[in-house]
Amino acid sequence: AYYLLLNLAEEEKVEMKMRNKGVVRLLVSTLDRNNFELLILVVSFLKKLSIYIENKNEMVELNIVEKLAKLIPCDHEDLLNITLRLLLNLSFDPDIRSKIIKYGLLPKLVNLLNNENHYHLVLCVLYHISMDDKAKTMFIYTDCVPLVMKMLLQSPGKIDIKLMALCINLAANKRTAQIICEGQGLKMLMKRAFKFTDPLLMKMIRNLSQHSGSTKALFIDYIPDLCDNILKWKNGDFSLECLGILGNLTIADLDYALILKDYADLIPWIKDKLQPGAAEDDVVLEVVILVGTICNDDACARLLAENNIVHLLIELLNAKQEDDEVVCQIVYVFYQMIFHEVTREIIIKETQAPAYLIDLMHDKNAEIRSVCDNTLDIIAEFDEEWAKKIQLEKFRWHNSQWLEMVESRQMDEFADSGYLYPDEHDLDPYLQDADILDRPDLFYEGYDSSIMMDGHLTPEYIDDAGINSDFYSHQFNYDSEEPYARPEAHLGFVQDGRDPYRSDYGPYLNGDRDENPYLREMSYR
Repeated sequence: AYYLLLNLAEEEKVEMKMRNKGVVRLLVSTLDRNNFELLILVVSFLKKLSIYIENKNEMVELNIVEKLAKLIPCDHEDLLNITLRLLLNLSFDPDIRSKIIKYGLLPKLVNLLNNENHYHLVLCVLYHISMDDKAKTMFIYTDCVPLVMKMLLQSPGKIDIKLMALCINLAANKRTAQIICEGQGLKMLMKRAFKFTDPLLMKMIRNLSQHSGSTKALFIDYIPDLCDNILKWKNGDFSLECLGILGNLTIADLDYALILKDYADLIPWIKDKLQPGAAEDDVVLEVVILVGTICNDDACARLLAENNIVHLLIELLNAKQEDDEVVCQIVYVFYQMIFHEVTREIIIKETQAPAYLIDLMHDKNAEIRSVCDNTLDIIAEFDEEWAKKIQLEKFRWHNSQWLEMVESRQMDEFADSGYLYPDEHDLDPYLQDADILDRPDLFYEGYDSSIMMDGHLTPEYIDDAGINSDFYSHQFNYDSEEPYARPEAHLGFVQDGRDPYRSDYGPYLNGDRDENPYLREMSYR
């Protein structure tokens, strides 16, 4: 009967009629049978039906994943293969992926990676599962990471795109990244990446470099290779990933001043890429991120300021106003530079950067608003004139609608009503001839100019007793290593063809990291 229905279902209108008659429910209930031939037919039928969202949703309601879990693995190869194909169709749904984890299918699927007949199907399902951030952590409780690393490193030529995609996703999780980098893992990945100039493999390595802690420190040995490749820029996608890795290396003891000294062409290269229209948007974004990373170092911030980088960033800000990612990272660079006295004076006294930041303070992007607020609060502390402007703008923004409503209502009341007293016509309306917006300090309850630094804090930061001490202590704690975390950015692409692991590469590779020339001996901030 099912065979006859399957053949009839080749016509879409007939299939729709079957669906309306409840064929999906019948098929799912038949999965409990213990007949291989019948199960192959039923699963094949379900696979055909699963390409339509209505059928897929009904299968989810009938808890099909729990029934399929009993069939994976099984002794019948054909049944296992068609079941994996059905599971692949269903795994595009996030709810299905969470149920795959719930019913214990993940370790079963990982064990099937060693089966050549099902290898490609399993990789696709695992890739779908790895797209969910919560699911990535579950991979550490299986043998998946060692298995895929072995497959990746033993690939004779170009790596299978499905395997590469899975590895890129796994590298985005901090715990799985640590497992990948254990032992010689990172060294072998870097060696293969530079040998084959593989942009996808370098993208995976870039994902590894974004995690804080011990993992990031492992990349210090490869800074010379990354810088050489960036300056030569032979393979755009590969080199872009190298640039992204260098921008991720926000390490407290890393001496970027020495790197800029050893690679003197790096600053002219940065200046060239920051010229409006000189490079593609992806490259510009990564260069701005790199500038933000370099600015952690006081000497580097001074060097960048002396090379007119601040003015180039302002020009770029004008040119890329519609690109939220570029704008956010440029504002973050200003935030970093504000912490250094030399660059602070340049930004406040010699540029219009604070004015741009005030304009961006009300941007529709929440991340941009957050970085602007933090930067402007610091500017207000060091410059009295800008503090008043910032305070006034914040006050106008917070109260503009209310004040507009009050003023219009009072004007209407004075226009429509008669005078009750003879001399009343000599009195002005309450707000008529006064710009109350010029006196924001009148509206701060518990106002104390000595504490509030000319009132540049916004009203929401003032509690019933006066100033909000908790906010003040956290907002202006400049002793922390990185008071504001770098805004998130999308991951990009990069590449060069020579093998950097030759014996003539010098002391930067394969040496003891404790002796690396780019690490300061000790640094306390």
